[in-house]
Amino acid sequence: MTIPAEISFHDTDIEKIAETKGRVAVIVTPDGKLDNGARRVNRLCKGALKRLVDSDAWSKVKPGEIKSLAWPAGLDAEAVDVLCLERNASALETRKAGVELARAVNGEELLVLAGSVRRPAELAFGLALRGYEFTERKTAEKSARGAIRLMVGKPDEVGEDYAPLAAVAEGVFMTRDLVSEPANVLTTSEFANRIEGMADLGLKITVLDEAAMQKLGMGALLSVGHGSASPSKLAVMEWQGGAKGAAPLALVGKGVVFDTGGISLKPAAGMEDMTMDMGGAGVVCGTMRALAQRKAAGQCGGSGRAGRKYALGSRHAARRRGDLDEGRHYRGDQYRCRRASGSGRCALVCAGNLQARGNRRSGHADRRDHHRVGS
Repeated sequence: MTIPAEISFHDTDIEKIAETKGRVAVIVTPDGKLDNGARRVNRLCKGALKRLVDSDAWSKVKPGEIKSLAWPAGLDAEAVDVLCLERNASALETRKAGVELARAVNGEELLVLAGSVRRPAELAFGLALRGYEFTERKTAEKSARGAIRLMVGKPDEVGEDYAPLAAVAEGVFMTRDLVSEPANVLTTSEFANRIEGMADLGLKITVLDEAAMQKLGMGALLSVGHGSASPSKLAVMEWQGGAKGAAPLALVGKGVVFDTGGISLKPAAGMEDMTMDMGGAGVVCGTMRALAQRKAAGQCGGSGRAGRKYALGSRHAARRRGDLDEGRHYRGDQYRCRRASGSGRCALVCAGNLQARGNRRSGHADRRDHHRVGS
């Protein structure tokens, strides 16, 4: 799995700025006010920073944007990145500024003089998220990412604030890896194996095979994968960090690793993007990973259905329009297929009912609903 860049926090030491390699980032307000770190850099580069912020060019820079000074005199760094940011910038604005900074740095070693930033953990979060790159299937030699250091007023407190955000970044990276994998790599079995690997984080993992789902009457879900040689699976992840007996929040995601549309074949244009049809289950996996890494104080259950849908297959005939399920929905309703491309509804109805049965939920969410829904 792709791991976010390691970001460290340190006390501000202006004596170390001159000898820093890579890039140095300073914070300047839209009206051109320099903080202590920026003033030190300005002295080292013989006033070049002040000339920039006094110029017409700076008046056109918007908050969150960056101007760079290449090979500044008086510094070992190859560039000074000047980030325009309000002193009272919101969490989202600060995070977006971190994204822009990471874009400018592009993996090089970076020192950020963030002593005046009100929310330095959010700045680091943006730096981490923008640093994602899927290189697992590339044959070119991977270049090492440079270290990212932030000089701040209270590094221990900032580190504590950043820890839960770092866990979220790791969950995001897991989801991005899953949706980036080609379908012949991320098979249903490989998807299930990656989910089972999260048991080491403290998650309770249960993977149902086709026989178990058939016994439970999940005919709608099983019908989706009839045309594929890759077996259907249903993975259930549970995080039990809340009070005993507390109602869990249920997350349900569709995990069809490649969806052709079946007999209701999708257009050829853009078909390669259907590797991302398991994005709903991928988000559930990333969320559960983040909850476990954060040691969240709450109960949450996630389920993702892993399957693959083709028009033809070696095990069974693909589902046809007008077919009845071999079994009933998990809640006992009969189902007749009117549209062979409706795999999401078939998968989610079984997975959702599995989550609901035997659980008093505080709410549920699936990929079609980004808000919490009361049960």
